[in-house]
Amino acid sequence: MTTGDPDYRDSGLEFAPDFLLGSATASYQIEGAATEDGRGPSIWDTFSHTPGKVWNDDTGDVACDHYRRWESDLDLMAELGLEAYRFSIAWPRIQPTGRGPANEEGLAFYERLVDGLIARGIRPIATLYHWDLPQALEDEGGWTNRATAEAFADYARIVGERLGDRVAVWTTLNEPWCSAYLGYGSGAHAPGLLDGAKALAAVHHLNLAHGLAVSALREVVTNDPGFSITLNLHVIRPSGETGHEAARRIDGLANRVFLGPLFGDGYPSDVIEDTAEVADWSFVKPGDTELIAQPIDLLGVNYYSTVTVRMWDGVSPRVNADGHKDMGGTAWPGSQHVEFLEQPGPYTAMGWNIDPSGLEDLLIALHGAYPEVPLMITENGAAFDDVVTEGPDGPEVRDLDRIDYLRRHFTAAHRAMARGVDLRGYQVWSLMDNFEWGYGYSKRFGIVRVDYDTLERLPKASARWFAELIRTRRIPE
Repeated sequence: MTTGDPDYRDSGLEFAPDFLLGSATASYQIEGAATEDGRGPSIWDTFSHTPGKVWNDDTGDVACDHYRRWESDLDLMAELGLEAYRFSIAWPRIQPTGRGPANEEGLAFYERLVDGLIARGIRPIATLYHWDLPQALEDEGGWTNRATAEAFADYARIVGERLGDRVAVWTTLNEPWCSAYLGYGSGAHAPGLLDGAKALAAVHHLNLAHGLAVSALREVVTNDPGFSITLNLHVIRPSGETGHEAARRIDGLANRVFLGPLFGDGYPSDVIEDTAEVADWSFVKPGDTELIAQPIDLLGVNYYSTVTVRMWDGVSPRVNADGHKDMGGTAWPGSQHVEFLEQPGPYTAMGWNIDPSGLEDLLIALHGAYPEVPLMITENGAAFDDVVTEGPDGPEVRDLDRIDYLRRHFTAAHRAMARGVDLRGYQVWSLMDNFEWGYGYSKRFGIVRVDYDTLERLPKASARWFAELIRTRRIPE
């Protein structure tokens, strides 16, 4: 065994038998069948069908066709030895317009999926919202409208009544930062708006939706699941004399505006002051923060890269390397004078820097701030320009860069646990190549390759590496 490698390439590190190892996906990215069996349109259907919003004008109409191929996909998960599968439920499959009675065919699909997972010994981790808001609700204001949070609670209750005796972990929201700021502020994600005030209203209504949904689920589930939310908390590095002020601002918008209300501290006063010229925060009603601060059993952590910031001098060209597509707006309302500097490499195919120390730092910081809350890595992975070659047993993908990425980040997780962090598991993103939002099918995150012409699945070398880690509980050499 070697430990302490400065590049996080330790070997021989072991994980306990109860450390939950699995993989993750999202409904719009893999399911396809966009108009079948009563499914209504989502904001991502509308967005992806709007010319110029997604690279190559790709859509999720077919995606990986998981809706039809779910059984063989579950067989593949079992073959790899996955102990858990984090999937998301498409709200417009359950309620085509976001309100009203349940669509029985949609519920039945997820019931088959959950039962199939359990039959294969795989724990179901269900995310209620991974960005596919019913378009009918967006037409009424979407997440800028308080009524959407109330509708979300009704949707959570419907799903909980049907699946609440079998799901192991319920996750209310995936990355509300993206839904709010990229959807309503920067224009990079659906619904593609460019309005800082609406982005901040969306932040609050997403937080409120989480609290209301946890309360609704607790009323109807009959097993003893965990309740959680997944956040893409930012690891922020300050640069130069103004770096700490810039980091304070971005930490407020990216992290504390979610963590504060979630854990009973309300909204940070400095964030309200920083954004006073953008919004008056009148969308926060008396009692809201109490509704949001429902006890949770687990905090999901999504981690990919870091950012480095400083204040812009107002003279030189402003650098905005925050890792997201530039669609004309800003993901940082009230802080447009913060610069995001280019990160040192190496980089993934997304242009994101590879820095496993950021994951260790994030886990340590969260444990220090909220020591009573167990953590789980609910997404971590990397896009690379995979190449299919002919091997001795047929076509293969030797994605050694992805293996190295995962090895280093599993090492970071192990180091954090050795320092006392209560980390319960690790879900690799993603199980398979899929529709990568605004980048369409141009970026491949999967440990399983999908041929988008034939829809055939091909486990990559990283899938076999991960299967070995699960089988032996040890990071492979």
